[in-house]
Amino acid sequence: MKTVLLLTVSNIFMTFAWYGHLKFKTSPLWIAILASWGIAFVEYCFQVPANRIGHDSGYTAAQLKVMQEVITLIVFGAFAILYLQETPRWNELVGFGLIVLAVFVVFGLGKAKPVPLDAQTAATLETAGDEHASPTFTTGN
Repeated sequence: MKTVLLLTVSNIFMTFAWYGHLKFKTSPLWIAILASWGIAFVEYCFQVPANRIGHDSGYTAAQLKVMQEVITLIVFGAFAILYLQETPRWNELVGFGLIVLAVFVVFGLGKAKPVPLDAQTAATLETAGDEHASPTFTTGN
């Protein structure tokens, strides 16, 4: 839960760094870049610990990435509606939904079950000698 909280805070900062300047289009671009860079620094102060804590807790890097993407979509959706006053279009919602579906694939379907080896293949793998050697597989004929 700590990972999700840290990722959420980091995404709030990053969303403002990337899109907050859109309300200040009269400001010079270099000011928007410097302001965004400063906000992004704060974002990294939450993002890096979130990923370290999450990885140490047993999440894979892919799981952390997909989790971060969904959190980004939620934060961005709220930001676009509340701050930028934009209404999402149907195709954007469908696209966001497909990314949310990726969470179920990575976290649920991505858990591979070990395939039992026949005795000959298991023996071949055990006696391969060099741990980096390629195993020899037979067709069982």
